[in-house]
Formats: sequence, structure tokens, C-alpha cells
Amino acid sequence: MIATVLLQAGGGLGYQQLIMFGLIAVVFYFFMIRPQMKKQKDQKKYVDELKKGDKVVTTAGIHGKIYEVADTTFLIETEGGGRIRFDKSAVSLDASKALNTPVASK
Repeated sequence: MIATVLLQAGGGLGYQQLIMFGLIAVVFYFFMIRPQMKKQKDQKKYVDELKKGDKVVTTAGIHGKIYEVADTTFLIETEGGGRIRFDKSAVSLDASKALNTPVASK
């Protein structure tokens, strides 16, 4: 009897609503979750491939050259000759790639 009342009141979920929720979940995955996972994977790969002498930019905006690579840190030599130790996660992928990409001359 309760089921009949709920169905008459429109309380049951239709197949159209379930399909819409499923489509929303799929769109959310492909436009939000998947690109973020790809970006994290690229960041990790980039940081793992860095070596001594590479130019980097940190997330704090400090530019320098890698002087020494340790297990979880880098020693970065700045322009004035100073050396600062940073965690590997502090390297900015986008800014460092832009710094190392040669500018095309006109």
C-alpha cells in the first residue's frame, strides 16, 4: 500500500533520472578527475627525471639551477651563488618547462 502511494505521488526514481545521474558521473570523471590524475603523474615523472644542472622554478617563484640531487630534496643554486635546499614537490612543472623551452626567433 505504501509503495502504491509513493508511486502515485511520483516518489519512485525513473530510469531517466538514473541515466542522468550516471551521465553526470561520467562527465565529472572525464572533465575533472582524469585530467587531474594525468597532471599529477606528469609532475611526478618530471621531478623524477630532473638532474644536476637543470634549470628549475619553484612554486615560490625562485629560479635556479639544480646543484645537488638528494633522495627527497634538491639543492638549488640561485643567480647570486647562494644555495637553497627545497623539497622535490616544490618544483613547478609548468614554470620550469616554460623556462627550459627555447624561444623561437623570428
